[in-house]
Amino acid sequence: MEYIKAVFRFLWNALNFSRKLIINLVFFGILIAIFFSIEDQEQSQVKIANESALVLSLSGILVEEKRYMDPVEAAFNDFNDDKEPQEILVDDVVKTIESAANDSRIKVLVLDVQTLFRAHLDKLKAIGVALDNFKAQGKQVIAYGDYYSQAQYYLASYADEIVLHPYGGVSIEGFGVYPMYFKDALEKLDISQHVFRVGTYKSAVEPFLRNDMSDAAKEANKVWLDALWSNYKSDVAKNRNMDLTNFDERFDVFIEKLQRSGGDYAAYALNNKWVDRLATRQELTNQLMEVVGSDEKGESFNRVSFTDYFAELERNAQFNFPFDDQVALVVAKGTIMDGKKRAGEIGGDSTAALLKKARLDPKVKAVVLRIDSGGGSMFASEIIRNEVLAIKEAGKPVIASMGSVAASGGYWIAASANEIWASENTITGSIGVFGTIMTIENSLKKLGVYSDGVGTTEMQGNSFVRGIDPRMAQVIQMGVENAYGKFIHVVASSRGLTPEKVDEVAQGRVWIATQAKEFGLIDKLGGKEDAIKAAADLAHLEHYSVVTIEHELSEQEKLMQKFFGTDAAMSIVHSLKGAIDFPSLDLFGYATHTVNEQTRLIKQFNDPNGIYSRCLYCEAIQ
Repeated sequence: MEYIKAVFRFLWNALNFSRKLIINLVFFGILIAIFFSIEDQEQSQVKIANESALVLSLSGILVEEKRYMDPVEAAFNDFNDDKEPQEILVDDVVKTIESAANDSRIKVLVLDVQTLFRAHLDKLKAIGVALDNFKAQGKQVIAYGDYYSQAQYYLASYADEIVLHPYGGVSIEGFGVYPMYFKDALEKLDISQHVFRVGTYKSAVEPFLRNDMSDAAKEANKVWLDALWSNYKSDVAKNRNMDLTNFDERFDVFIEKLQRSGGDYAAYALNNKWVDRLATRQELTNQLMEVVGSDEKGESFNRVSFTDYFAELERNAQFNFPFDDQVALVVAKGTIMDGKKRAGEIGGDSTAALLKKARLDPKVKAVVLRIDSGGGSMFASEIIRNEVLAIKEAGKPVIASMGSVAASGGYWIAASANEIWASENTITGSIGVFGTIMTIENSLKKLGVYSDGVGTTEMQGNSFVRGIDPRMAQVIQMGVENAYGKFIHVVASSRGLTPEKVDEVAQGRVWIATQAKEFGLIDKLGGKEDAIKAAADLAHLEHYSVVTIEHELSEQEKLMQKFFGTDAAMSIVHSLKGAIDFPSLDLFGYATHTVNEQTRLIKQFNDPNGIYSRCLYCEAIQ
């Protein structure tokens, strides 16, 4: 027996040594290749023909701020079959389109959205406006796709021509929120769920208390979903010059039209006037070769990719001369959590530190707080709001600019700004609070495990393994009700409303921005650029630069990002894909992903008081 153990121990040690050796060899190989390629790469320039097509390939998720990722992890991310889609900054896309509109070398823009993942209307419309400005310069936009999802089609609707593969299709299904519910599962596991909340519509914790969506939640969600769907249809109908009724919302209409098209989804899209024509990729390439000419090899059309074109813009931006007066932009994107967080997340301390940096910078005359968050920790939200107040006390105006979502805690941090701006598709409100504690004392009993002891007070002994005393539950509920009162007071005092008026539209209810404006929760409708101009106007600035206050990286992090961001590094990493098989952990498909997403959000709850202002449904349709 000992001999067998020794053999297996030897095999394991040999395997582990080989694994480490391979990883180290790969790592140092990458470093050596990068060392010799950095200088050449920095000197290389993108060659753009006089008549070219800008191929705008949007692959990933549109975001306001990219989430920080370890550069080594990012480089090897392609090994994972269940990897997260890459993130694309909306500002980068808009800047690229705006530059191409005034670039005499760019004649046409090819919109490729095949691998564009979920995206909120707010972000899509910002790009759509840039596409309209591009067309206003007398240039053409062509959208091509094998298939179009609802979000992809919305963006494609801004094109002069939408081309679909003959075997493709268009999927327009409307908006909806269908979370998973775990009440029975928790009961089977004998897990006790203690929930403390205020607000008729504060349904963030319903998945742990029910097996279905409550009538109140359905009522509230239907209002803003209908408003968002109406905006979608209006924009697409206007872009495509078609009637608002040309969206099939009932199965009988859809089936009848599909039958007339012989069950062919591409023909159905063409007959429905959702696309202009059907063509293969080769046919589109030939068309573009006639428009902008052939490349040097004669195999395709003159083209420049989104990434190459943007890289050229970044190099040229180094020669811009900023004005002394500045409007600072601080992005608050993600779940609001206590403490310090990296870029792409909101930490109460770290985001407040960015605002403080803007406050103490004498060049900064005004601040725009760009929010894309469904909320989170109430305490962290207040830490951020305190810094907003400090900036105002320093004599600098603050404009809150709401992106796709600024609800619950996202609204809390916006409330005290001089003005609140939001796009017509922004989801906001959800003014309410809740607390939640899971305890497993009954589960442990089934296993024969118990917890017992003594304490000096009656307040001792409450824990997730012992349960919550009913009197402690009463204490926590009082704290939640007090927090709701504070939220109402913050909004009322900041917005010049009575507490009663705020309470009428609060109760945890979600609104779309056009509705929120009617209630006085926001001031004006407009995008980020509108908010920046408003901030400059409040600071009486005629000439100014816009500077983004970002999370600073250490010198080591900057070096690693430079190393692993080179073409040489990525070439080596990609060459290894397939040579080493990393198994996927996604065993249960969509259900597993949904559960993971919802539990991931719950894990982000780290408020020191256990009280949260969070809208879970608000980000479900992004």
